[in-house]
Amino acid sequence: MHRVAVVAVPPATTFDLSIPELVLGETLVDGVPGYQVRVCAARPGPVATNGSLEITVAHGLDAVDDADTVIVTGTGARDDIDPRILAVLRRSAAEGKRIASICTGAFVLAEAGLLDGRRATTYWAKSDEFSSRFPAVDLRPDVLYIEDGNILTSAGLSAGIDLCLHLVRSDYGAATANSAARLMVAAPVRPGGQAQFIRTPLPPETGISLAATRSWALARLHEPLTRAALANHARTSVRTLTRKFHAETGLSPLQWLLHQRVIRAQELLETTDLPMDQVARLSGLATTDSLRQHLSRRTGLTPSAYRAAFTQNPDRTSETNATV
Repeated sequence: MHRVAVVAVPPATTFDLSIPELVLGETLVDGVPGYQVRVCAARPGPVATNGSLEITVAHGLDAVDDADTVIVTGTGARDDIDPRILAVLRRSAAEGKRIASICTGAFVLAEAGLLDGRRATTYWAKSDEFSSRFPAVDLRPDVLYIEDGNILTSAGLSAGIDLCLHLVRSDYGAATANSAARLMVAAPVRPGGQAQFIRTPLPPETGISLAATRSWALARLHEPLTRAALANHARTSVRTLTRKFHAETGLSPLQWLLHQRVIRAQELLETTDLPMDQVARLSGLATTDSLRQHLSRRTGLTPSAYRAAFTQNPDRTSETNATV
């Protein structure tokens, strides 16, 4: 079981603080919990929040010592961070532990000096303040989350869900991450480079939503889908489709299709013994060369290495005879 320590920095953002337990704490792998999540604070007991609630935290920072991953969630604090928290984060980083922040938790990691010279992100509304205070950090204010070595940072609120789903995918594969997303009634794992701004509060002016077209496409990823085919299903022009697709997903139609096809390939590699050429064909990536190229770019692993690392078929007695 992967052990996770979630550090509450007062005044804590209650929504952010709940995300690791809701996502990671509910993740099952072969029917058993994949994570043990413990919320901790510099001093166990009541912890102030940035709202009207007060929470009680049972664990102290000794929970970090046993953790494989340390997550700092959003906080209203910009300075005067408890030095005990900064010290335990520095020690954890020196030990090579995976360290992540959600929303303004990035301020805490930066205060500890863990983000100097690294790419990082935070809640867009605080990006100017962050850049002025921490010029040594390569801030990317327009993405959902960033992984730089063993340090991960995310944007605000719901981007914390994306970050935690990304952790699940990294630890246990795409199929487990997508199961966790379904349990959360959340979107499947989104790419970290997706823009923080996705304009979805109101339907497009024509009243057309592309949700039905995306569902239609997901059932046909193995087909050679084009923007024209998507536009035809949505009964709109290619130009309008592209504009509305980006407004609803933050991605172009072809970027979205590629992302979904790589996820489908990951699931097939994890859960089936299909030869690599069939995995490529059924996921819509067409060829084993294309499968290898896009999966390696996304995960750093070849398809065969990915299957070996994340297979969920314990009865598999032999590897596929296709080598990639």
